[in-house]
Amino acid sequence: MTAIDPTAHLTAEQIEELGRELDAIRDEVIASRGEKDAAYIRKVISAQRKLELVSRGVLLFSFFPPAWLIGTAGLSVAKIMDNMEIGHNVLHGQWDWMRDPKIHSTTWEWDHVSPSDQWRHSHNELHHTYTNVIGKDNDLGYGIMRVDEDQKWHPFHLGQPLWNFINACFFEYGIAAYDLELGKNLHKRRRKDPEFRARAKAVGRKIRKQVLKDYVIHPLLSGPSFLTTLAATFTANLVRNIWSHSVIMCGHFPEGVQVFERRSIKGETRGQWYLRQMMGSANISGSRAMHFMTGNLSHQIEHHLFPDLPSNRYAEVAVKVRALFDKYELEYVTGPLPKQVFSAWHKVFRLSLPNKKPKVDAPDREQELVAA
Repeated sequence: MTAIDPTAHLTAEQIEELGRELDAIRDEVIASRGEKDAAYIRKVISAQRKLELVSRGVLLFSFFPPAWLIGTAGLSVAKIMDNMEIGHNVLHGQWDWMRDPKIHSTTWEWDHVSPSDQWRHSHNELHHTYTNVIGKDNDLGYGIMRVDEDQKWHPFHLGQPLWNFINACFFEYGIAAYDLELGKNLHKRRRKDPEFRARAKAVGRKIRKQVLKDYVIHPLLSGPSFLTTLAATFTANLVRNIWSHSVIMCGHFPEGVQVFERRSIKGETRGQWYLRQMMGSANISGSRAMHFMTGNLSHQIEHHLFPDLPSNRYAEVAVKVRALFDKYELEYVTGPLPKQVFSAWHKVFRLSLPNKKPKVDAPDREQELVAA
């Protein structure tokens, strides 16, 4: 929450007109979806599976350093493709219109320790509904970081650069933990809740399945290359986790991205919801390869406006969305990956320290600013 509201110059009528213009952009894409889009996602899935198969084949000879490097690099890219451009977007329902049971949000399971149904709830239903609302959006700070100057500072926050780094390295496990809302469910009474116990067991089963696949079956199939294949798989998961974490941080945490109080969304209209997505997201500029490897989440603003549109259409949508930013005199937060990563980490460090000049809040406001 900034002292100066960057949307204060907009009237209520302008905000609703903005919403109607964005609806029109969405309707245009939905009306034009077709075989070209379907062919795109099928091609990507086929390429990912072939790359993973070839990479695992190369790792059969991973006791040779060149084979280890090539196999590890290929497996890292394959895992990123599976999570970003395929898994994330399929689970958003972006391809449900194809009515292909093999590429549908309700049947897809991804290479991730978080069960897809739990992820869909925490991400699609909570994060995208309450984007950057403190105390409502679990993606905002992942429940372990201070994300705004108005939040009360505690000594625990001094360690948030370290917590964030650890979370990046084991990001898929961090996601599984907050899909479970583990922090608030650690209380003994909550742990006995049948619904929580069922969800926790589902996560446990998924973790066992992933560990068995990555760290037992595939290394064993490598025979004498067991240890080097084990190391390659761990490295590929580490690369995938850090990359995914970096992309998501760049989409919601750089300087210039707004956060919101819970009370600010009371009675929120369609136009106001759109405006919050615009102000609560940031893009990454770059090449087509960059956009692809981010799962097109480099178009985070467009993704938050239209989470169910096919990811391959975000580039064309971005041109129209940016024109609306200019029309309504709003800041379109974007920049190359190094700049956005630096900005996000700078904010992590800055907010780990107490404010030099703490703001004086109304008594009821501090209660709203619960640590995310």
